[in-house]
Amino acid sequence: MGRKTQIAIVALVALLLLGVAAAFAYDSSQKDKIADGVTVGGVDVGGMDEAEAKRAVRRQLLGPLRHSLRVGYDGHSWELHGKSLKVHAEIDAAVEDALAESRDGGLPTRLVRYVTGGDLDDQIAADVTYSQPAINRFVRRVAHAVDREAQDATVEPTADSLEVVAAKNGRKLRDKLLTRQLEAAVLNADADHTIAARTHFTKPEVTTKEVAAAYPSYLTLDRGTFTLRLWKNLELAKTYTVAVGQEGLETPEGLYEIQEKEENPTWHVPESDWAGSLAGQDIPPGPSNPIKARWMGIFEGAGIHGTEETESLGSAASHGCVRMAISDVEELYDQVEVGTPIFIG
Repeated sequence: MGRKTQIAIVALVALLLLGVAAAFAYDSSQKDKIADGVTVGGVDVGGMDEAEAKRAVRRQLLGPLRHSLRVGYDGHSWELHGKSLKVHAEIDAAVEDALAESRDGGLPTRLVRYVTGGDLDDQIAADVTYSQPAINRFVRRVAHAVDREAQDATVEPTADSLEVVAAKNGRKLRDKLLTRQLEAAVLNADADHTIAARTHFTKPEVTTKEVAAAYPSYLTLDRGTFTLRLWKNLELAKTYTVAVGQEGLETPEGLYEIQEKEENPTWHVPESDWAGSLAGQDIPPGPSNPIKARWMGIFEGAGIHGTEETESLGSAASHGCVRMAISDVEELYDQVEVGTPIFIG
């Protein structure tokens, strides 16, 4: 081997050694840099060091997600503040993974990438989270404001009439749908941050068409005209002339119901001054018992019963009860049940 050849070989080895040294030096200078083509949570962090990458991800990923959300319904709106959502991402761990991926594959692989200008095309998730309880509380708040109970059809009685109050549908927030919409909007910076709440109707248990069937019998008493009216399915069926309580012992005003029924009842004399020596006694059926034929209790000793004192009918003559002719009370007794409403006006 000639001298020139030896010199050439030595020079070549030296160049190789210098190249290897340069490669190691360059690779060492890149150990704290993330390789080109790497993204964290969709943010390009190629060429950045750890601190730069963390700042970039916080600014570009979390910044747009820390927005407030609004829900609107029927001219009203409610706001869920961004701070309450506590949007968070595991940025530190994701950036560390990005650095580790950038060093993966060994020096030869990295050298090829350096020389050719290639990149990793590696996408690393940042595991973004938020407060689910905050969304759940917000949905309950909206539901509390939006929900309406359905109203059953009812009857508004007076002393001489029955008026049907129409049923009303209720409404209920579609809370599961709203929850899903809010969850999607939290993690999508481009989503519409004002969401229109949606509801569905709820039906009453008793509709306007059904209300009459709910009242097979109803009684109204007009004390001013001494008239007791029997209503069947809210239609007037019969009127009766009765006696009501005298001054100071008036038949009680208000809405009550038939609490009890009894044929040929025993008279349980109340502890009242007007009862005299009979107060507190039980008088069995018979001549001494003024409660004849039938008894329909209403309220605290007051009730509807038959009487032989038919001359008192059409006047305020009783001690609080409603007196009827015996034939009338027997007829009425068979047409009302315990629980039948009676409005006394």
